[in-house]
Amino acid sequence: MRGETEEERVDRTAIDDIFGPVMATNEDAFLSKDPSFQGAISPEPLTQLEVVARAPQTTDADGRHQAGVSAADDVPGPAVIEPMTQRRVLTLATPIIGENLLQTLVGAVDTFMVARLGAAAVAGVGIGFELVFFIISILSAIDIGATVLVSQAIGASQRQRANQLARQAIVWGVLLGIPVSIGMFVAAPTLIGLFGAAPDVTAAATTYLQVTAATSIALFLSFVCGAVLRGAGDSRTPLQAAILANVVNVIVAYVLIFGHFGLPALGVAGSALGAAAGRSLGAVYMLVMMARGGKAISLGGSWGWRPQFTTARQLLTLGVPAAMEQVLSSGAFMVLVGVVALIGTHALAAQQITFTALSLAFLPAFGFSIAATALVGQSIGAQVPADARKATQIALRWALVWMGIGGLLAFLFSERVMHVFSADPAVIGAGTAALRSLSAALPFWALWFVCSGSLRGSGDTRTPLLIGASTMWLSVLIAWIAVRWFGAGLGMVWFAFFLTTAPASLLMWWVYRRRIAEFEQGRRQILDLSATAH
Repeated sequence: MRGETEEERVDRTAIDDIFGPVMATNEDAFLSKDPSFQGAISPEPLTQLEVVARAPQTTDADGRHQAGVSAADDVPGPAVIEPMTQRRVLTLATPIIGENLLQTLVGAVDTFMVARLGAAAVAGVGIGFELVFFIISILSAIDIGATVLVSQAIGASQRQRANQLARQAIVWGVLLGIPVSIGMFVAAPTLIGLFGAAPDVTAAATTYLQVTAATSIALFLSFVCGAVLRGAGDSRTPLQAAILANVVNVIVAYVLIFGHFGLPALGVAGSALGAAAGRSLGAVYMLVMMARGGKAISLGGSWGWRPQFTTARQLLTLGVPAAMEQVLSSGAFMVLVGVVALIGTHALAAQQITFTALSLAFLPAFGFSIAATALVGQSIGAQVPADARKATQIALRWALVWMGIGGLLAFLFSERVMHVFSADPAVIGAGTAALRSLSAALPFWALWFVCSGSLRGSGDTRTPLLIGASTMWLSVLIAWIAVRWFGAGLGMVWFAFFLTTAPASLLMWWVYRRRIAEFEQGRRQILDLSATAH
């Protein structure tokens, strides 16, 4: 670099003499003083003036200037963020895996206690939860959109924008939840009747679904709050909320199911109320933590709570494809149950055990997928696509290790696992074949989950929808043909998923690599989120 001329040094000294005192009295507005820009160097008064001059005025939802909010909080452009390391990925992913495990335990504990009420109660809760999953799928329209938008705003060091996006996600989650709750409550008897179960099973399922629908605002809030916190890089607070929810669920469900401490025995309704009480306190815990302002997201203050249709459109543009993907995948698994029913009762019993094993095996991949969504979103928001690529590589490496180990254990100990759940030789035989077929597909599912999560973080939620839904339904079609026309067993049903998942996961990986390359080469730009700040 060439040295300054004498004339340039004189000009620089004159500028510093004029603007230096002005900047000294406004130190709090400098980017170099903002905690989110630790390590950034802005030594010259002129440079600092240029940064402050570029900073937009921060306003609330009504267009009023926010007192006490630094303009530096919303300065666009590349941010100084923590380097993308293995520790950063694991720090985010590990609590998510723990949280998902605890969410799974809520259902497992409830099933264990309800089992004491009889087979009809267990079957009713199982049917009811199939429809609860559809409620969760609808919620994911806000959930996924919030994670992506918040993560990109955090990556761009636009914390006030991230805070407002969090407020809007909560508002729209509640507004979406109210009609869904009412509709599900009213339609519960009709929907449950479609399953054609025995009258006592239908009655139990209807009760469970109606209680869950009536309290589903708590379900919506817990998922949305967790989504915005994870998008901001905080997965510990949702984990703490999940621990609280589990403890409360066990206590309340035990008391209300069996009627202890002088309270009436509510049976299946007590199970649903226990889960609702746990989710409610978990949601309240996250809201309080964010309202106190000590977390990555702050909800302090009264601004930003008025519903904004621009923000809703952005949330739904990203979230609706993800919601459709979950709904279509859930529908495919429900149809798969009908296909397995063609084989026989022993296959249905083995299918339930296999599906439980599948849910547990997926936990690491789900955790690293959600972490990849948040970290890729932050990297894209910070305009550092190389970090997005590195985050995916680290998450994929760990997911492949865990899923590979899981697949090996499932293959080697499949028969022993089945013996734990059943003594029926026919059930054990069918389940062993299914677990061995499942084990071959687990590494490919790791690739699938991480790459689809990374694509969502980059702003592409349509590709996972198209590849995911088509692959799932193609698997079900192949399984139906194998069972209907060739008399195949449960092992072949699950091998059909291996046949389709392997090429689909490789396709997902190729699409993601191409998309990140476009960001790196400047051929694709981050979406403009500025409309959400006003």
